[in-house]
Amino acid sequence: MNGEYKSQKEVVLAHLLHYGSIEPMLALSEYGIYRLGARIGDLREEGYNIKTETLTRRSKITGRPVHFANYILQK
Repeated sequence: MNGEYKSQKEVVLAHLLHYGSIEPMLALSEYGIYRLGARIGDLREEGYNIKTETLTRRSKITGRPVHFANYILQK
């Protein structure tokens, strides 16, 4: 392993610091992180103030509402 490897927690924190928020589908598609909620929990244990916001969008396939979390770093 080289010295440039970042843990999932470090990747999520870097994203939050740069963009302010992150959603599970973005974490999966951009970073390959399946358990975003667990990484958010790790960051909260370290003292980061991260708010959970529940968002709703309509599924493009079924038209039904889909609920998901959006995690926002509070400053």
